Amino acid sequence: MPRVASETGNAERYTPGDMASAVAVMADRRVETHGRFFLPHLRPGQAVLDVGCGPGTITVGLAAAVAPGPVLGVDAGAHQLDQGRRLAAQVGMTNVAFEAASCYELPWPDQSVDRVFSHALLEHLVDPVAALREARRVLRPGGMIGVCSPDWGGFLLTPPSDGVAAALLAYQDVQRGNGGDPLAGRKLGVHLGEAGFADIRVDARYERFTSTTAMAELLAVLLDEAGHGDHARSVRMWSDQSCGTMFAEAWVSAVAVNST
Repeated sequence: MPRVASETGNAERYTPGDMASAVAVMADRRVETHGRFFLPHLRPGQAVLDVGCGPGTITVGLAAAVAPGPVLGVDAGAHQLDQGRRLAAQVGMTNVAFEAASCYELPWPDQSVDRVFSHALLEHLVDPVAALREARRVLRPGGMIGVCSPDWGGFLLTPPSDGVAAALLAYQDVQRGNGGDPLAGRKLGVHLGEAGFADIRVDARYERFTSTTAMAELLAVLLDEAGHGDHARSVRMWSDQSCGTMFAEAWVSAVAVNST
């Protein structure tokens, strides 16, 4: 996947890329599981913007929560947007649309939406505060934002493995090299404050991946591509054990208000 430039001029690259296994992991997400923290702040008739929507599975759930209000999912990876369109058609959700756009330059007027949502985006950005300021620009006064990012400092592995722990550190180095921040979760509140938001509330949860093998293979493929074959083998050997394995990731969510 090509590098793209933030408004700071620095290059960033979406580390998981567009491989089928990565898209499949994203497509398994739903608003009920991955956007649940924001559902209490949604009402029918609200206009919602989902920034970094990926294949749109969460976006379609947002549309159901605010129908008949309009929902727009945007992503820099235009190749994923057709999946969201197909899903919306399958479930008969007519109040949702998808469009390719940069999170640093949203093509919408000031103060034009009631809610902004963003899941698993900020950790891949060179300048998350700039993206949040742009989100704040399109929010109406009193509008709310909900963001969620993982924190790679909080993995739980069963059984414990020094090899996989080393592999996770290697992946973090890859993500940093691509301009991202694998510890973005713990910084969400700070980023929102720097972007000018008020009434910031932060929470956390763990996600236990239902398929340890699938997640381990995705991580191994990404490590292989980055030239870390030894670490990739450690991850595969760990996931192939006959005893029970668990792979759980820490996620931080935050909601905040545009007070201007």
